[in-house]
Amino acid sequence: MMQPALKNSAPYAPGAGNKALSAVKGLLAAGVALLVVTTVGAASAASLPPETFADLAAKVTPAVVNVSSTQHMAGGDQQDMPFDFPPGSPFEQFFHHFKNHKGENVTALGSGFIIDPAGYIVTNNHVIDGSTDIQVTLSDGKDLPAKLIGADKKTDLALLKVSAGKPLPYVSFGDSDAARVGDWILAVGNPFGLGGTVTTGIISARSRDLHDGPFDDFLQIDASINRGNSGGPTFDLAGDVIGINTAIASPNGGSVGIGFAIPSNMAKPVIDQLRKNGRVDRGWIGVEIQTVTPELASSLGLGDATGSLVASVQPNGPAATAGVQQGDVILTFDGQTVHETRELPRIVAGTPAGKRVDVTVWRDEQRKTLSLTVAPMKSDSEVASADTSGGDQSPTGTANRVLGVQLAELTSDMRQQLGLADDVKGVVVTDVDEQGAAAKQGLRQGDIIEQVSRQQVATPDEVGRLVQRAVAANKPAVLLLVNRQGNEVFLAVKVGKA
Repeated sequence: MMQPALKNSAPYAPGAGNKALSAVKGLLAAGVALLVVTTVGAASAASLPPETFADLAAKVTPAVVNVSSTQHMAGGDQQDMPFDFPPGSPFEQFFHHFKNHKGENVTALGSGFIIDPAGYIVTNNHVIDGSTDIQVTLSDGKDLPAKLIGADKKTDLALLKVSAGKPLPYVSFGDSDAARVGDWILAVGNPFGLGGTVTTGIISARSRDLHDGPFDDFLQIDASINRGNSGGPTFDLAGDVIGINTAIASPNGGSVGIGFAIPSNMAKPVIDQLRKNGRVDRGWIGVEIQTVTPELASSLGLGDATGSLVASVQPNGPAATAGVQQGDVILTFDGQTVHETRELPRIVAGTPAGKRVDVTVWRDEQRKTLSLTVAPMKSDSEVASADTSGGDQSPTGTANRVLGVQLAELTSDMRQQLGLADDVKGVVVTDVDEQGAAAKQGLRQGDIIEQVSRQQVATPDEVGRLVQRAVAANKPAVLLLVNRQGNEVFLAVKVGKA
């Protein structure tokens, strides 16, 4: 069966244009079983359900608002469409109305919630992104113009401000870390423009990664949320906000009980910074990282596949200054354990610039503690993940037999042919046995092996000797540092016994 794919979507926008786009997704879903991630809403926590949620709903709904934003669609003709239909095609008339509406203003509807009686309102960035006008409708039906205080695309959060001339009802953030899978939650929002809609459910899962950004860590809920729920709150049974409803997974664009909410503990520091500064300043340490696979963990003598492997260190960055080295595995950062690679960018980004922190790394099969000072993230740079795929008794022959590769010295002619800089040193892979151990870990023809077992190599014989040594020591795998088109990545290749 074809595996479903996740796709991003947008807030609810009434009108033929959005109907046409929704219909496209529906057709795609029916034809190729697409799983569409549509921006919307979700849920929160407790133990046993009450006999009724009426008291809770009455308590929190006055603080939930509808958010309406006006966006201008760029003008154009059929050539601007991402697809063409031949004359006379049944789809040509279907999309005719959508094309004719390009160049007009379009209204997008979402949700939000008041966090301060002075009129501060939290919503999703995608609800108001690119808007020329933002209006908020309170629970009593009063419409107010809203000012954008600040927005953060990386977490999809935004903060608005309205002036009502009186204190407004508000809700507070709760502790999303305390919410457990199976806890009851209540979601309130503006699905399809039907304001003040209340749904209930449970937390279905935690720490969901939708691969939509570096800080994905969603709560998954099964409360019914749809287009227009985006930016609305997910409450626990105490009436505290533990999530901001943001997306759904759906084969048809509607709710099927799989919603995603930004955890409140992730949102609180972002909203605080937006309120104080109108922007979010994040920490940066100057490393590129990759996932610690079981093979890599074994080759590093680490045991469990935990932490975050440093694929490269930026010169003169905070990590380099502190002594962090390529090949280190970061196990803890500022007292927080790094269980898996994707946790480190969130931890670092959430650390204030200028703070001095302790970092525990795994190096040479032992723990080492370093101290570094976090720097501010430069523009859109971020802690990035390196993309990985993851005989003869002579030294060279051993490498050929064990790794399943053919190697050659890196000559000036080969350096020019591969477009390599003069400072790149190592051994070039000229051929790879597709059934060999190295190929299974992603080694490719044209790769440059720079290190074997953390030692620099310059000849095929040096590679062979280090591989022989690993085999003789009954190492399950040998660690290679590979340069691929200027990007360095570690690969752990199984070697077993000779």
